[in-house]
Amino acid sequence: MEIETKSIPVNGITIRVDTVGSGFPVLLCHGFPESRHCWRNQVPKLAQAGFSVIAPDMRGYGETSAPANLEDYTLLHLVGDMVGLLDALGHDQAVIVGHDMGAIVAWTAATLRPDRFIAVAGLSVPYAPHRAVPPLEGLRRNGMNDFYWLWFREHGPAEAEMDANPAESLRRVFWGLSGAAAEPVWTGMIDKEGFLATFPVPPGLPNWLTAKDLEIEAAGFARGFRGALNWYRNFDRDWRLLGAFAGARINQPSMFLAGARDPVVSWGHDAIVALPKNLPGLVATVLVPGAGHWVQQEAPEIVTQELLNFLHKVTPQRDKS
Repeated sequence: MEIETKSIPVNGITIRVDTVGSGFPVLLCHGFPESRHCWRNQVPKLAQAGFSVIAPDMRGYGETSAPANLEDYTLLHLVGDMVGLLDALGHDQAVIVGHDMGAIVAWTAATLRPDRFIAVAGLSVPYAPHRAVPPLEGLRRNGMNDFYWLWFREHGPAEAEMDANPAESLRRVFWGLSGAAAEPVWTGMIDKEGFLATFPVPPGLPNWLTAKDLEIEAAGFARGFRGALNWYRNFDRDWRLLGAFAGARINQPSMFLAGARDPVVSWGHDAIVALPKNLPGLVATVLVPGAGHWVQQEAPEIVTQELLNFLHKVTPQRDKS
């Protein structure tokens, strides 16, 4: 099957998207700092299994529009992009799958539009209900003033650091959060030297990432990281906008999957333990041994098979032609 790449006007922006296959739609949402290329191992396999696969560059990333205004990167915008993308492609419903920040979009989309997203899989970042206080305020209250979310919060320093050499920035982050990184596991705490300095200088590329893969990912940040960073800068605004959904549970079929060596698994331990309560439709929780944060790239065969197992259980009869 040949992947078709096109630019589609959606929700006031233009989204660059890969589509392939037929059958029930599966929408793949990447996270930070990646692009649709991070799903390169899953897209053809899911299509061959009888699904219509949709893998966009998310708002602010890659070849998709990056609006200038900070306020244009809220979760309402991001979920609206995914709903609009389904509309533009002629799909009434889909299973939504997200990794990292894309998982937050996926969980939110399933919460806001259960009529459109009949099932949801979150990779690396577990579902967590609406907090009692805004996320960034909560960090400050807990004395976590050096956590990287707050480093990203201020315009300028993070861009200057990461924009200077996108390929090297990505190489550090990809290695430092992978299962190949040496102990101790990354804490997310930033010192005065900045974000990238918290990661070791990699000895090379991890075995799941080729030089060409890195080149493709780095090209997606040729205009800089600001659009991607603006997602983090809206955390407290998102909290205010989504207050009506405090206590909401996701009743559709759901799955959580992560690398066992992903630091987010440690940070999100309580949320993972609470998944059966907060996700009444939970089908599976999978931790992949040896894998870190980039689980769908580090363990592509396992992740693809787990996604297929989930999709076979939760989707209507597929077109297997």
